[in-house]
Amino acid sequence: MSKVLPILFNTDMVRAILDGRKTVTRRCVKPKSKNACGFCVTFRKSDNAFMGVYDYDDNEMMFESSQTPPCQPGDILYVRESYCPDYFDEGIAGCRDDGLRGNRNAYKADYNKDIVGDVVPEPKWKPSIHMPKEAARIWLRVTDVRVERLQEITDEQAAREGIRAYTKDDKLFKYAVTDDWWIDYHKKHRKLFSGTFWQDMPKTAKEALSYLWDSTVKKPDLDCYGWEANPWVWVIEFERCGKMESHQ
Repeated sequence: MSKVLPILFNTDMVRAILDGRKTVTRRCVKPKSKNACGFCVTFRKSDNAFMGVYDYDDNEMMFESSQTPPCQPGDILYVRESYCPDYFDEGIAGCRDDGLRGNRNAYKADYNKDIVGDVVPEPKWKPSIHMPKEAARIWLRVTDVRVERLQEITDEQAAREGIRAYTKDDKLFKYAVTDDWWIDYHKKHRKLFSGTFWQDMPKTAKEALSYLWDSTVKKPDLDCYGWEANPWVWVIEFERCGKMESHQ
């Protein structure tokens, strides 16, 4: 039986989904936990029965064989975004939409604050992790789930992760999730590059994804989950679906 589950994306990925560019996401498979002696202790998931103590080779798939994927084909995912519980748009809690911010007609106050001329009470946005399912505006149906090494990704799959192509002459193409994102990244990591932002822009979608991936990983975790670490990842493919359709 399919499940309805929450999922988080950053702002760039939400925009890529809305644009129809992003139809797959990769999430790290968490390594097996070790005990104080550096060994893995395994328990059967069904009844928590002790299964043994052992070590593993770093080249092996480092997750419990009994571990299940975060979702299954047919499951429905609703995207958690920053939201405003004090405002409603046609009865739906106000999910963050950069295009609607500042539009005084985009929201309706629900706590007896009057609109005076062009002045509207400032929306009080809440973190995405707290967004209720009822406020979701983006619904996704999972079509495939598999596990693979991060660096096994192809350019075609990187494009489906939301990476887009840029060109000045229709001959030379370069890649980034957005040009603004790449300009900001290039400025923040200037010591890594030698040319202008255009000269240094990745020449393949896969290379662009490597920069994007590392930008989402906390610095202390790069050795485990960064691009160079080549971690095992769940590959989750999906398609957009409507809210009402998601409950069928």
